[in-house]
Amino acid sequence: MISKKNKNIFFEYVSRWYVFIFLNFYGLGKIMGGQFHRRGNLPEEVKTLTLENADAFNLAWTFMGYSYGYILFVGVLQIKGAWMLLWNKTKILGVLILIPIMVNIIVFDIFFLDSKKALVNATIYFLLLNLILYFNKTEVIKVLKILAFKNERLNSIGKFKLSLVNILIILGIMALLFVLDQSLVTLVDS
Repeated sequence: MISKKNKNIFFEYVSRWYVFIFLNFYGLGKIMGGQFHRRGNLPEEVKTLTLENADAFNLAWTFMGYSYGYILFVGVLQIKGAWMLLWNKTKILGVLILIPIMVNIIVFDIFFLDSKKALVNATIYFLLLNLILYFNKTEVIKVLKILAFKNERLNSIGKFKLSLVNILIILGIMALLFVLDQSLVTLVDS
């Protein structure tokens, strides 16, 4: 009979390895050209569609495939996050990299894909990532407490007195940042 603690460890490994395998396939699929309609390599039936006549899937699939840099970014993060799941020291960081990606994929699948197969897969991976967090809840809670309550620098910021002079200085610096921001935007746009 396996103890409760060992069952948790066992199912954590199942979750980590399962997500590792499939997100590597998806990440490599993106990088190797197996996902999305790529610019310069559109299917014939998509080439002739107007934007008005395109269905949600083809519109989204073409948009997502437009930039290889974007595809590479998402694919590499999926692979990197998945590989981090293999080691105890990096598994939580891997989960934290992968959860936003999976949320984005789930939302994308809900709004753009007619088939719910991809949505089911993405949801399973998302739930398994959350299960990994649950099995490591003690460590996750410790980190959250450190970030929220025990960080002296963060606590000291709350002790700063906002006098009228300080508020005016803050607003002045914000105005300078806005001018700099807009100047850079104008410079880049010209």
